Amino acid sequence: MSTTHPIIAVTGSSGAGTTSVTRTFNWIFRREGINAAIVEGDSFHRYNREEMKAKMAEASARGDQHLSHFGPENNLFKELEETFRVYGETGRGRIRRYLHNEQEAAAYRRPPGTFTDWEQIPEGTDLLFYEGLHGAVVTADVDVASHADLTIGVVPIINLEWIQKLHRDRDARGYSTEAVVDTILRRMPDYVNYICPQFSRTHINFQRVPTVDTSNPFIARYIPAADESFVVIRFANPKGIDFPYLLSMVHDSFMSRPNIIVVPGGKMELAMQLILTPMILKLMDARRRALGISAAKRS
Repeated sequence: MSTTHPIIAVTGSSGAGTTSVTRTFNWIFRREGINAAIVEGDSFHRYNREEMKAKMAEASARGDQHLSHFGPENNLFKELEETFRVYGETGRGRIRRYLHNEQEAAAYRRPPGTFTDWEQIPEGTDLLFYEGLHGAVVTADVDVASHADLTIGVVPIINLEWIQKLHRDRDARGYSTEAVVDTILRRMPDYVNYICPQFSRTHINFQRVPTVDTSNPFIARYIPAADESFVVIRFANPKGIDFPYLLSMVHDSFMSRPNIIVVPGGKMELAMQLILTPMILKLMDARRRALGISAAKRS
C-alpha cells in the first residue's frame, strides 16, 4: 500500500462483469482529472493464446483436465506482485498488453492472442488501476492483495456469471456451448482455490443477483437485464460509509446487514459513482498532502 502512489484493483472471474465496473472508474478518472496507469490482468498470463492451447493439449494427454487461466502455473503472479510493489514505491513498473482481437492487434502489427513488449509505466501518473482475475490473489509465494489500497470484487451469483460467460463467448468469440461448458468445468478447481478466496480480501464486493429464474444457465436464451436484478454491495469495513445518504440517493435500496446495502440492478452504476468517487478523492487528497501538492497548484 502506498500514499504517494496508490493502487486500485478490480478483480473478478471471466464473465463476471468487471468491464462495466472499469467503465465507471474511467468516468470518475476523466471527470476528476486523474491520470491513471492502466494494468490489464490478461497481460500477466504466462502464455499467449497458441501456447496455452498447446499446454492444455499436453495436460489433457497426461490426464490433467483442469489446467486453466485461473491457476498460478499459467500466470505471472510474482511479476504482478512486483509491478504493484514497484509502483507503490516509485510510481513506475513494467507492464504490457494482451491483444484480444484483430482490432487491438492491428495497431501493434501482431497476431491476436499475443502480447506487446514489456515497457515502463510513464512517469507522472496519479494512481495504478488494475482490472483482471487476480487483483487480490494470495498464495504461499506471493501476496498481491497487500499492495493494493482499494480492492473491488465483482461477483455475480455463479449461475448469472455462467450465463454471461456463455453469451459472451458464443456471440463475441464464436465458441460453441459445449466448448464454453468444457472451459467452465476445467477451471472449477482453480476457481475455488484462487478466485473465490480473493473476495474475502476485497474492501467492497458488488454481487448482482437476478430476480428471474436462472436455474439452468446452460439453456438461458437471454442474460437477465439490470432491471431484473438487485446488486448486493458488501463493505469489509463499513466505518465511514454514509448509509443514510446512499439510501436517500438510490431509490428502492435497503440494508440487509449492517455492512451491506442492496440496490436495484439498474442503479448499480449510480451507486458505484456515489460510493467510489469519495474513496478515490480521499486517496488523491492523501497523495497530494504526502507530496506537498496544493489543490491550487493541481488545478
